[in-house]
Amino acid sequence: MKVYTKTGDTGTTALFGGTRVPKHHIRIESYGTVDELNSHIGLIRDQDINSIYKNVLIEVQDRLFTVGAILATPPEKETLKSGEKRLQNLGIIETDIEFLENQIDSMEESLPPMTHFVLPGGHTTVSYCHIARCVCRRAERLAVHLNDIEPTNEMVIKYLNRLSDYLFVLARKLSYDLKADEVQWIPRK
Repeated sequence: MKVYTKTGDTGTTALFGGTRVPKHHIRIESYGTVDELNSHIGLIRDQDINSIYKNVLIEVQDRLFTVGAILATPPEKETLKSGEKRLQNLGIIETDIEFLENQIDSMEESLPPMTHFVLPGGHTTVSYCHIARCVCRRAERLAVHLNDIEPTNEMVIKYLNRLSDYLFVLARKLSYDLKADEVQWIPRK
């Protein structure tokens, strides 16, 4: 199978189920941003960080492939003509969200309380986390926008929301672990 199909040369692409849409379609923007997020998370995983975080990030990347598949499937194509679900055994479930929440809670146990907003930076790895967090927030906004147009699995939006929280806390925890400067924003008077 060749990588290039030439079917997108006219500015359209196929969703799961075969429906063709313009490449700028909100559904394409949504799952394309999730793909971008997955790449940024891969960059974090490639850093010299604790294997516990790397294993969590692998789990997150796996879940993001599922999120992308869900977003790439229009509601009218979720069920096959046979009556079976197109994405059998794929979904985001409450335990996926609880997993992130447990990771957040575990990291926060060793962190000092936040008293101000945190400025991104202090260490390259920490900055990668903040970039991924921002891309995750954009993916969430796009999924919400898509949901305003066509019904979207609510667990996808919830997962992206919790993932951005996880990435923020991971950035703080890596700042702590790497003894990086965590600069808190203090408004000018």
